[in-house]
Order: sequence, then C-alpha cells, then structure tokens
Amino acid sequence: MNTPSIPDAQNELDILLCLSKAIGNARNRDDLWELITEQLIELFGARYYTIYLINEEATSYSPFLYSNEKSIRSLTGQNPVLHQEYPIGDGVFDKAITGEEPLVLDLQRLARQNAIPAYIIHWYNTGVKKAMLIRISNGKEPKGVLCLYSLKEDAFLNQRSGLLKGIADQLGTGISNILANETVESQLKEIKKYKRQLEQENHDQEGERIKERRPHDKAIGSSASMQEVQVLVSKVVASTATVLILGETGTGKELLARQIHNSSPRRHRLMIKVNCAAIPASLMESELFGHEKGSFTGAHERRIGKFELANNSTLFLDEIGELPLELQTKLLRVLQEREVERIGGKSVIRVNVRIIAATNKNLEAEVAAGRFRSDLYYRLNVFPITLPPLRERKEDIPALASFFISRYSADTGKKITGVSPKVMEQLRSYSWPGNIREMEHLIERSILLTNTPLITTINLPGKIRIQPSQTVSETEARSLEDVEREHILNMIRLSNGRISGPNGAAVKLRLPSTTLISKMQKLGIRKGHFIDRPEKTD
Repeated sequence: MNTPSIPDAQNELDILLCLSKAIGNARNRDDLWELITEQLIELFGARYYTIYLINEEATSYSPFLYSNEKSIRSLTGQNPVLHQEYPIGDGVFDKAITGEEPLVLDLQRLARQNAIPAYIIHWYNTGVKKAMLIRISNGKEPKGVLCLYSLKEDAFLNQRSGLLKGIADQLGTGISNILANETVESQLKEIKKYKRQLEQENHDQEGERIKERRPHDKAIGSSASMQEVQVLVSKVVASTATVLILGETGTGKELLARQIHNSSPRRHRLMIKVNCAAIPASLMESELFGHEKGSFTGAHERRIGKFELANNSTLFLDEIGELPLELQTKLLRVLQEREVERIGGKSVIRVNVRIIAATNKNLEAEVAAGRFRSDLYYRLNVFPITLPPLRERKEDIPALASFFISRYSADTGKKITGVSPKVMEQLRSYSWPGNIREMEHLIERSILLTNTPLITTINLPGKIRIQPSQTVSETEARSLEDVEREHILNMIRLSNGRISGPNGAAVKLRLPSTTLISKMQKLGIRKGHFIDRPEKTD
C-alpha cells in the first residue's frame, strides 16, 4: 500500500463532506463496515481497524466493528479481535477517550509491558507496528474509540488530526443512528415474536378448553345445595367481583369457574388457568408475572406472564392455598394496584383481570396458622361459593352417573345405557372421599370392563365403603386429611404402586404427578404404606 498524500485544507474539507454524507446514509453495520473498509482506512494508510464502544454500564468497552477476521494473518494463529469486554481504565482506552488529539502507539514498545489489553499483543503478532486511536463522540458524549493499525514503522507521522477528529465526530453520530435503528428493528422482531407466542399460547389454551369441554355448561345436579350454588353464580356472573370457590378435592371447582367465566361479559376471551400446586415455587413468579430476557439464569428470552395473557379476561388461580407466602405478598400487590412488573423489568404493566380462585383448604385455618396472609384472604374472599361434597348431595348421583356413562360410552364405542339397581345402591352408599372426580374415574373404569348394556359390577374401594346401616355422623367423624390419605392410598394400590405414567394413580385422580407427590409428602404417605414387603422367615 502506498503512503497516502497529505491533503491540503480544501481537499480535507471535501473529503470530510464526502465521508460525512456517506456515514449519514449508513443505515446498518454492513453499510458502515463497507465504508470504513473501502475508504477510510486507506485514507490514513492503515491496514486494519477496530471500533470499540463503551458498554451500557460505562465501566467497560467491547468491539463494535472491525476488519474482516479472515483477512488477518497472525504469526501465532491467535485472533487479534478478541470479542470480549475490557475495563475502560486499561492504560490504552482511557488515554484515547480522554485525549483531544489522536493517540499514536508503538506496538513493539507496548508489547513489552504487562498491564495492557490482550488484543494489543495479538495485533503485534500479526505484524502491526503502529496503532492510532481517536475518540468517537456523539455531541459531547464519548461513545468509544476508532483504532487504526498499520504494518509500517513510519505510519501516522504526517496525518492531520483535524480531518481524523472530524471523521470521528461523524462516526459518533452515524453509530448512534445505527444503534437506534437496531433497537427499533429488535423491538419490531420482539413484538412479532411475542405476538406469535401469544397466538400459540391462546391456541394451546383453546385446544385444552375444547378437549375439556363438556356437553353441559354448568355443574350437574338439582339438589337443594346445588340450587343454592347456581343462585349465587347467577348473581355474580355479570360483575367483575373476585370469586373464591371453596370445596373438597374433586367437587368440580374448575368446572364452576368456567361456568362463571363463560356466562360473564368476558366470555369471548379465553380464561387463563394457573395451578398453584403444580408449579415449583421457584418458577411461580415468572409464571404469573413473566420475566425479561437475561433477568435470571435460564431466562433466554422474554416470557409473558399469565396476568398479561388474562388481560381483559379471567384468571383462574386453582389451589390458591398452596401459593408460597413470599408470592402471596406479590399477588396481593397486583390485586390492589391492578398492575404487574415482569422479573427484571423496568416498568409496570396495567392489567384488567377478573380473578376466580379455588382451594380445598380451610383458608381461615391457614391464616390462623400463619401459612396464608390475612389481607390476601380478605381480598380473595369477596364473593365465596362453597361446593358441597358428593356425600351431601347423593340425590345428584343418578344424574351424574348417567352423564358419565353417556360420555365414556361414546368415547369407547360401547352402547351402555345405565347401571343396575344394585350398583346404584352401592353408588348411593359410598362415602365418595374423592367426590365427583372419583366417581367419574370409577364409571370410566367400569365401562371399560363391561360388555353388557348395564353396568352390573363396580369396584368400589373396600376399606372406605360405607354400608347403608352407617349414619352420616359416623362418616363425618373422620377428618378430611384421613379420608384423603386413605383414598390416595387406595388409588395407588389399584395402580400397583405406580404414581405417574399412563397407568399411575395421578391419572386416576386427575392430578399432575407433581401435585400428587406433594400431597403424599404432606399426608405422610411413604412407599412402605402401599408396597407390601415380604415377611421375614426364620
């Protein structure tokens, strides 16, 4: 490369005007890379270049644009363009960023020093003799440094600093424009990605709703207790009041929540569901409120939380009694302020969400025990609805049995019309600790085992069967935990000790396996309780 001639003042102005126009027209890094590579470095007799920019935290800097790495031949095979962060006060960058004039460096002399950036040594190993650094600013704000590298010992001796400083100032403006364009393009891509994510989540949720949809739009039953429930539902569906559905496991709390949503003015939007017992506590905050990319280890992209997904719709918080205390505080704030903040986010997002919560726990007892916040309980307990257990509405058993028989007969292709009087008496006499969910599973299993138009046999768990001679008071003498524990044990035994999988107890109980395991731990159920151990022989 020939040493460039020194331009006079007029030529210098013409060059600056020409390059300024070209830099101003650069819309992306490729445009600027081509301009610097083909015009700027040759103008100053350089062979290679790197533009370093100050990082956002203002304590380090990183490469932004640089010469084609493939064209750089290193004597040691090491790449001189190290793609990493360097501290601003490294003895080179800080001198260039604070100096008014270009800084010329002798790499041979610098390479003998210890406290210098690693890329200086690597550039020296490519044969570079001299480097010239000039500050890049946008107005009065320093943005970074332009580094020019030459293979000649006498390089950068006769360069006019005015021209280089003028070009560096134009680069500062051009780079700021490019970064702004990249931000806009990135935001547009993110908006499209989030739109696709929302569409996919809505599609998945809609698929789940179609899958779980029943041919009825409200809970089955004409008993007096269920009529009271329906009266309460009719009074609350048109409002936005928070509803708290109480009842034992398997009483149909989710079905009632869907009935309320599907009868409300928000029925045209999808109801979003969160099972507070099925999601690990460490992930629950992200599930509810979302997170920004990079906000914690594993947050590789932004996540939209369930509150945002439920905006202008209904959020069903199932098993709310299982929510950890630290998240109860954050949930309370959202309910009070009607706004959420993603993990790692810098702004709040207003949401219009109707809350329906459900639990099988006695929340007043949980509050007294210090496991549930009293202020959150009062915030949720605006309009409570208690679903009665099946043992208190046995007059609804024939209608429920007829519905499940019709449903599962259609699924299996069998023509089963009902149950025998003996089976109906057994159904009426049973305590149903698992309520409607347990009944549904038993009917489904019986249909699979039946080859006649009527179900004549049903395998009720023997240990918790209630004979007609027993009174209700004898049944109620047992605690709910004891009944639930025994029912879970029976389901596990029926599953030959399997917890998860297609034939596991979790499927029979219609519970996620993680929820079942959590319940087993709380109830003190261990493997020895349901797996028979061989007796020792002398």
